[in-house]
Amino acid sequence: MTRAERIRATVETRFAPAIVEVIDDSHRHAGHAGARPEGETHYRLRIVSPVFAGMNRVARSRAVHEALAPEFAAGLHALSLALLTPEEAPPAG
Repeated sequence: MTRAERIRATVETRFAPAIVEVIDDSHRHAGHAGARPEGETHYRLRIVSPVFAGMNRVARSRAVHEALAPEFAAGLHALSLALLTPEEAPPAG
């Protein structure tokens, strides 16, 4: 299982998202701190979940980082996060 697949599985289990997008941006960070030649170090996540209701931006970020702590311990270096409730997400189309 790839890191992206593990991230998706963790997010789906922990946050029951309506939308989850996991994008590996590692190639865009080649040569930067924390980047490795094999990749899987830098990700962009967009999660739309009702679990985020009543949470401020910092609390949402902390919740995601806590859920993904095992990935950080195994070489995940950076996340770019867009964390929204269904009400905050722009309509499709």
